Amino acid sequence: MKKQEILQEIKDILIKNNLTLSTAESCTGGLVSSYLTDIDGASKFIFQNFVTYSNEAKTKFLGVLPDTLNAFGAVSEQTAREMSMGLLKYADCSIATTGILGPTGGSLEKPVGLVYISVGYKDKIKVIKYISKKADTNLRHKIKKDIAKQALKEFLEFIKNTLN
Repeated sequence: MKKQEILQEIKDILIKNNLTLSTAESCTGGLVSSYLTDIDGASKFIFQNFVTYSNEAKTKFLGVLPDTLNAFGAVSEQTAREMSMGLLKYADCSIATTGILGPTGGSLEKPVGLVYISVGYKDKIKVIKYISKKADTNLRHKIKKDIAKQALKEFLEFIKNTLN
């Protein structure tokens, strides 16, 4: 499915169901938000979006617990979950990303291209572990685009399944 088709379907579902969406992005640096606002009518469902690159921003704006960051790190399922939970204070739906773009910063446990994508609606949250197919390129912009598109796909699948 092409990015434009994914975006249009997200827009249609959110507007039809009178739902708002907020995003919190670390590794994608606002690209998910940028893609969402590329479509006409985004102002009808986008509420508030954050780029929470630092741990301090994750704590201040999203309520991610310092204990979570200390125990599991910024790139973890637990942090992604808390990012989405924090977003659901602002909007009906959430998309959050936290990962490693590289080319440095990766490890055996957390390789370059690893991201945790968290999507939420009301009290339901799903966290997806994804490793970018573009990780072997060592090109941050390609990894970021791949992750942002995957986050949109995951949200679309989640919201369709949740509302049905």
